[in-house]
Amino acid sequence: MNKEKYIPQGYKDSPLGIIPKEWEVKRLGDVCYISVGRDVQVDHFSEFMTDDYKYPVYSNTIEEKGLYGFYNYEEFTKGKVTVVGRGVGLGTSFARDNGFGAIGRLVVLTPRNNLSNHYLENYINSKVHFFVESAAIPQLTGEQIASYKIAIPPFPEQLLIENYIQLWDTAIEKQSELIEKLKLRKRALMQQLLTGKKRLPGFNGEWKRKKLGDIAERVTRKNEEDNKNVVTISAQRGFVIQTDFFNKSVASEVLDNYFLVYKDEFCYNKSYSNGYPMGAIKRLKSFDKAVVTTLYICFKLKNMASVNIDFFEQYCESGIFNKELIKVANEGGRAHGLLNVTPADFFNMHMRIPNIDEQNAIAILLVNANKEIELANEKLASFQSQKRGLMQQLLTGKKRVIKNEL
Repeated sequence: MNKEKYIPQGYKDSPLGIIPKEWEVKRLGDVCYISVGRDVQVDHFSEFMTDDYKYPVYSNTIEEKGLYGFYNYEEFTKGKVTVVGRGVGLGTSFARDNGFGAIGRLVVLTPRNNLSNHYLENYINSKVHFFVESAAIPQLTGEQIASYKIAIPPFPEQLLIENYIQLWDTAIEKQSELIEKLKLRKRALMQQLLTGKKRLPGFNGEWKRKKLGDIAERVTRKNEEDNKNVVTISAQRGFVIQTDFFNKSVASEVLDNYFLVYKDEFCYNKSYSNGYPMGAIKRLKSFDKAVVTTLYICFKLKNMASVNIDFFEQYCESGIFNKELIKVANEGGRAHGLLNVTPADFFNMHMRIPNIDEQNAIAILLVNANKEIELANEKLASFQSQKRGLMQQLLTGKKRVIKNEL
């Protein structure tokens, strides 16, 4: 025998589950006017903001909230919501509080009476899961979006909910700004300390010019033990399990021809990416062993008594090697997004390093700066997680907001 659904006092059942009695469930097409962006109006467009070109133009991206350029006229008035209708970030919504332009079939929702654009933005991002049939480039149309249902509280409660969420958005924004400041400070320290432009107190010895091959040796160890821990090297994340990075395995079923690297060994990924124009050199720290493609140049330090591994890792991360890599990379050999850097040329690169005591002192300072960034990132992740949990409560009516809570 089926049990009846328990409905608390003051609530009701709905197509979206149990919600407060005062709330309504409506189709987006019934509570919003839906339109889409056009092609760029080139006669009215500028890449840069000026006194004349002051209206932002948004496209189907999430980077910088979709900002593409600027118009000299207001195509859409304020108070609307845009929804990414194509490609990466599909379905992500942004409330627009100023006049703007929209291009590339970006979906524009104009809320009708008694619907806040910020409430709508938060509801879509948290509770609406758009279904799109698999395609080379997934797309959403205005007609598809119109059919989705949302739960709508009375307008005063919408405003209270959006103000409550805004408190968390402000905390997240401030924490993100702090992280950027910490990163900039560390980047400045790296450029000064790892080049000798700034010396720490008590150190004045001459730095020595060495070939990479003098302090490191190549690793070509084959995966004869049939280790299954296949990883890829992400410029931003370091060594990442391949199935996590690609959401599938792209490795061969037979792994004995892959390289097997050990903890504290390094690999150079010759793929260039944002922030890493000459590829990325990363240290294996998360695993005792890992299996990597032979497209990587793998190596280890010869003598840890004369080279501090943390100093060397920070040197690789600083981008100072880029000047050396530019000299040897074959611009015509960028097949499949890979720089054409041979192992011989790679190990012939030069670097300048101080004595081990100064290396140790520099490494401590930079590692501590890195820990500050990591702790700040953990705090940001905590804020974001708390916000998601709060939205699940507020946008379903499980937690009600009253005016004196703010």
